Amino acid sequence: MLSIESRPDSYGTSKSEQKKEEDAMNKVILMGRLTKAPEIKYLQDDNKTAMARYTLAVDRRYGKDRERKADFISCVTFGKNAEFAESYLKKGTKIVISGNIRTGSYMDSEGVKRYSSNVVVEEHFFAESKKASDTDPKDEKDGFMSVPEDAELPFE
Repeated sequence: MLSIESRPDSYGTSKSEQKKEEDAMNKVILMGRLTKAPEIKYLQDDNKTAMARYTLAVDRRYGKDRERKADFISCVTFGKNAEFAESYLKKGTKIVISGNIRTGSYMDSEGVKRYSSNVVVEEHFFAESKKASDTDPKDEKDGFMSVPEDAELPFE
């Protein structure tokens, strides 16, 4: 019989595996569209690290009333990811992000304690092709493009 003292930690997982598991406990994966172009700043550290902030509009599932709603998630990323955001992300770009949630608090200029939460983005990926993101959603109705009456079609 194995005693508690002689049993490996967490049923056979090593300390490094446990650390990975702990890190994975705060994991966020979201898909949505940028509400505006990312705001870029360079930190006043030795490396002049880039920091990008943007808001991601994430659709909610339909409710009973079938009305579409969205949550607006504040995101921040640093370094090479921030430089990527500056170069390639713009208002309306559909992306998938993964990262973790960070919460904090601060005193505003009036001495009131404010609370904040952000997703610290570790990875982001395009969720649609450039061509799809360049189309104007106003030109589509119910997911289909409107075609002029006099347009020649390859079929009838």
